[in-house]
Amino acid sequence: MTTARYRPTWDLALDPLVSCKLCLGEFPLEKMTTISQCQCIFCTLCLKQYVELLIKEGLEVAISCPDAACPKRGHLLENEIECMVATEIMQRYKKLQFEREVLLDPCRTWCPSSSCQAVCHLKDMEPTIPQSVECTSCSLEFCSACKGNWHPGQACLENIPVASYLPGETSSFFKSEDDDAPIKRCPKCKVYIERDEGCAQMMCKNCKHAFCWYCLESLDDDFLLIHYDKGPCRNKLGHSRASVIWHRTQVVGIFAGFGLLLLVASPFLLLATPFVLCCKCKCSKGDDDPLPT
Repeated sequence: MTTARYRPTWDLALDPLVSCKLCLGEFPLEKMTTISQCQCIFCTLCLKQYVELLIKEGLEVAISCPDAACPKRGHLLENEIECMVATEIMQRYKKLQFEREVLLDPCRTWCPSSSCQAVCHLKDMEPTIPQSVECTSCSLEFCSACKGNWHPGQACLENIPVASYLPGETSSFFKSEDDDAPIKRCPKCKVYIERDEGCAQMMCKNCKHAFCWYCLESLDDDFLLIHYDKGPCRNKLGHSRASVIWHRTQVVGIFAGFGLLLLVASPFLLLATPFVLCCKCKCSKGDDDPLPT
């Protein structure tokens, strides 16, 4: 019969602590997790929260190392993710993986019927050319390009975004551009975005592109949200007039503050320029002098 050997407390204090790059805390090695691809190490709690956040937000399918300066650009393997997240979160991760695979596969597409979530296969010869696709699950025949009813000899409607819905969502073929659908795609990177509530000014988490939810027009340069003062989206921002005015006052104040700061600092910059140039010339001259013997 073996007994556990007593270990004094001063020996326990000598155990090395490892620093976590996410929370900057120091922990014993048994509370750390190493990513196998890049050997970067983080505390298990921080890495778990990082992985769960990306999966819940649907930001990444291939979860990269959280260290922005990772030399090997490593990714977490599926078995590593499965060991640290709950079962329902892992199921969502696998679902996101499968949806992304279908989205990137030119020979597969989703059935546009709202009551069917089947994956349909296109002909391998010319998958980029519009063709008739028949769903093997619900027998719906639709166009592979616009997802509307099959229209032999007729071109797809130009104002209809291609594949602008998720599996099970009703086809956008019969919807107007300003329809407040719950799920749309970013007009820049084509990532799916779901809007439950809130204002109509949207920002894609994937590419940081700002756009109007109703008409998908870009709002990247519209800091004052003038887009909602006229046109079909007038007064559809989702905020009161007072809050919009307060937002514009804040934006104008920020730009005015930067302008005033630049105006005040410009004379000092002009006065300091000769001294900076003089110091640079002296340093350059000093580098060219021979070393003393």
